[in-house]
Amino acid sequence: MEIKTTRFLKGVTGTEGLPKPERTTIAFFGRSNVGKSSVINALVRHKDMARSSSRPGRTTEANYFLVNESWHLADTPGYGYARLARTQMEKIAKHLSWFAGAPEVAIALAVVVIDAEIGLQDSDRETISVLHDAGRNILLLANKADKGRRNDISNHIHEAEREYPGFPVIRYSSKTGEGRGDLLAFLSTIVETPGA
Repeated sequence: MEIKTTRFLKGVTGTEGLPKPERTTIAFFGRSNVGKSSVINALVRHKDMARSSSRPGRTTEANYFLVNESWHLADTPGYGYARLARTQMEKIAKHLSWFAGAPEVAIALAVVVIDAEIGLQDSDRETISVLHDAGRNILLLANKADKGRRNDISNHIHEAEREYPGFPVIRYSSKTGEGRGDLLAFLSTIVETPGA
């Protein structure tokens, strides 16, 4: 699969704004500063599609994009940014918990972006737990694989594989393009149908 077109549809903060569920939705989750926006921009090869803010935690809605006029990509708010006011953190956590677990939110695959340089964090584990409890299919995407020491990167990726043996883990770098082909190949198994 190759991504030819991507366009913004809408930002969603509640059930009434959700797109109709007839299209497959791939949703991206990740901590603030994990590089989720860069991951998405590198995936679709559009450097400004998913906007990263200079102020983490600013985005509080799930942004939906239509890809190849056939499936939805949902970019969710970043989590785990400790410098936000408690009320803002609680608002983001509540919205993310709803989006990740609510049955009315159709998610064919949840891509959880983790930091290969520092490894899994507790906020990642909490998000993965909510997704798993909701019965979501989960892919772990180890971003920033081009940074830090190679041994540390490999150890952190192996740690994720050991901790979550049932989930695929892809090594990724939004900077070098490493893993983009693997991610596209995996997504194609989710969104492509015979004759499409």
